[in-house]
Amino acid sequence: MARPRRVDAELVAEARTVVARATSVDELRCAQAVLLPALLGATLEQTAAVLGVGRATVSRLQAQLRQRRTTPAGASRGWGGRRRELLSVEEERAFLTPWLEAARAGGVLVVSPVRAALAQKLGRPVAASVVYRMLARHGWRKVAPDTRHPKSDLQVQEEWKKNSPTH
Repeated sequence: MARPRRVDAELVAEARTVVARATSVDELRCAQAVLLPALLGATLEQTAAVLGVGRATVSRLQAQLRQRRTTPAGASRGWGGRRRELLSVEEERAFLTPWLEAARAGGVLVVSPVRAALAQKLGRPVAASVVYRMLARHGWRKVAPDTRHPKSDLQVQEEWKKNSPTH
């Protein structure tokens, strides 16, 4: 037997005000997903059929209205973001600071020591892609060597080609 439906009177009152002030279809659907089961005793399947959505979406719409009531306006968190971050952005910045100084002095940054230091700091192994993504997040980029030497002289090279012995 299914558990009895619990109707939250405050949520129903909130849904009624949302219906009265709705400016979009999404807001109206959220409110209707709460009102239809509460006032008419409709099941989730019946509510889904009336709203033209799936059964799971009805529960999601109800949760959305509940969350709207508890969170301040404009503070909703979307689906994006770094959900599995190992360090915060500030911690990453602090971790990369000594490497930045070394890169400025020597001009070359090798990823393998950075990876080893990060693994030691976290206490677990870290993939190289984690380090590359962290460096990209902080504006670092791979600088490839140039195709020609900066001190090379094209005239001297051409002269050598003209006068070099053929084998």
